[in-house]
Amino acid sequence: MTSQVSPAEQADGTDGTDAAVVGEQRKPGGTKDVRRLDRVIIRFAGDSGDGMQLTGDRFTSETASFGNDLSTLPNFPAEIRAPAGTLPGVSSFQLHFADHDILTPGDAPNVLVAMNPAALKANIGDVPRGAEIIVNTDEFTKRAMQKVGYAASPLEDGSLDGYQIHPVPLTTLTVEALKDFDLTRKEAERSKNMFALGLLSWMYHRPTEGTEKFLKSKFAKKPDIAAANIAAFRAGWNFGETTEDFAVSYEVAPAAKAFPVGTYRNISGNLALSYGLISASRQADLPLFLGSYPITPASDILHELSKHKNFGVRTFQAEDEIAGIGAALGAAFGGSLAVTTTSGPGVALKSETIGLAVSLELPLLVVDIQRGGPSTGLPTKTEQADLLQAMFGRNGEAPVPIVAPRTPADCFAAALEAARIALTYRTPVMLLSDGYLANGSEPWRIPELDELPDLTVQFAQGPNHTLEDGSEVFWPYKRDPQTLARPWAVPGTPGLEHRIGGIEKQDGTGNISYDPANHDFMVRTRQAKIDGIDVPDVEVDDPHEARTLVLGWGSTYGPITAAVRRLRAAGEPIAQAHLRHLNPFPKNLGAVLKRYDKVVIPEMNLGQLATLIRARYLVDAHSYNQVNGMPFKAEQLASALKEAIDG
Repeated sequence: MTSQVSPAEQADGTDGTDAAVVGEQRKPGGTKDVRRLDRVIIRFAGDSGDGMQLTGDRFTSETASFGNDLSTLPNFPAEIRAPAGTLPGVSSFQLHFADHDILTPGDAPNVLVAMNPAALKANIGDVPRGAEIIVNTDEFTKRAMQKVGYAASPLEDGSLDGYQIHPVPLTTLTVEALKDFDLTRKEAERSKNMFALGLLSWMYHRPTEGTEKFLKSKFAKKPDIAAANIAAFRAGWNFGETTEDFAVSYEVAPAAKAFPVGTYRNISGNLALSYGLISASRQADLPLFLGSYPITPASDILHELSKHKNFGVRTFQAEDEIAGIGAALGAAFGGSLAVTTTSGPGVALKSETIGLAVSLELPLLVVDIQRGGPSTGLPTKTEQADLLQAMFGRNGEAPVPIVAPRTPADCFAAALEAARIALTYRTPVMLLSDGYLANGSEPWRIPELDELPDLTVQFAQGPNHTLEDGSEVFWPYKRDPQTLARPWAVPGTPGLEHRIGGIEKQDGTGNISYDPANHDFMVRTRQAKIDGIDVPDVEVDDPHEARTLVLGWGSTYGPITAAVRRLRAAGEPIAQAHLRHLNPFPKNLGAVLKRYDKVVIPEMNLGQLATLIRARYLVDAHSYNQVNGMPFKAEQLASALKEAIDG
């Protein structure tokens, strides 16, 4: 959904846990108070079959259309269908929305919607005292509570006395609301998530038209189901309006000061990346080819690109990871903007073909949506542990550029940048996103066409070298003196026939060569090409001439920036820099690092960027690491950075 906002000075949000009350009023002609807040964090939690992701997504879409800034954190099990009512089967969706600029999904929810005992137990540790908890009391049966280790009902034993508890028989109310529909009780119960969505939509004054339109579209072939879900949604809204248990509703004003003027929509990282790839192919005037094998959390890119054949996109779901990248490399040889998408385990399988792409010097985008590892690891959780694999995970000297987006919306720009490098320098490029960015969402300003870069490519058309006897020939490895890129010759072009393969090539001619001196020259030349890639200087945010620099990459941008804001609001001087290009590093990075007494690098791994920084720049960078499958919390990072400043 899209919305229009006016230009204004960007607000300095703090991504705090507690929502600040900014006003209170009576509803005209009503009896309930309306309290105005500057931000709210809501978490929907339930069984993996309760539709929590759909509920959160719909609430997010209406929030985006209203004009709030927002950030989301979906969190779901790896199992296709975990055992019902168990802790491993809990699925949750957290949404942070505000009237100002925010950067993270929030540290802790102000409101928890718990659909069953497992959801309550799995999430109560994150909920601060005083927060509101809406509980579906129908699911708190003796058997369901025993399944997750409750000896007695937490709704009755006093363990929740520090919270504002709203006991709501969601299942019963939903079934009652749908009694006039020709549905079985089980079918009616499935709509309880829409009842909960209606209640929360009333509590926070969310628009409703979009959700009703969505339900009509989603169940267009089952109009009775669509009508039932809409009825449950409206019943939830009406329950909030009439029940005595909810005496207050809340308003969070649009974030008019957070964004420049433009047309905005809510977008996830994988969707933004997909749109970035399509835009890159259009700007390059090349067909887009995706060779991929489904793997969490990258599969959404395959699903999305398969919908866009009208833009010249061709998607190939291969039988395995190796076939996927093999087909993509063949498409690159044939003159397409070629992409393969995967996660960490798939990168390992693709490594030999990435090395072949380095040897062939063809443009190829390798998109790695990182997840927890090693091996199968944590398929639905996030991590940043593939950096060293991207940098060094191939046999021989096979350097590749590495680009990393920093927010869900930034995945669009990162895809364009990765395509620019691949096409300009004739090289495979690794694009490192992760599960947090892929599944999270935020507002994105839809760019104008004239804002997109020109990625036009000139294919080789004829001979490019003159021999000593005066004859003109085509040398497939004769390089551009500035970029060191070789010509891109599309198969079938008369006179441009040339040999390809993985055996070392002779400089210029591309013929097979086992000559030691030639191999040394080609290895060093391929490295020099990567080292010479033109990337922007790293920008430093340092308004107070701090002595401590926090350096990040990828999805740590949001939590780091939120933590820096907190520290500066408390009067602590701290500088911040964030890397998009990880190979090659920006040329000014060494000089930046030497300006500071301390450099702290937070990462969702055990210190991979810190290892590279120490080795390259001989800087005693301090690591702050987390590998629990979840993104950093702003408060946690702020405490660690405060210790670094004081230490």
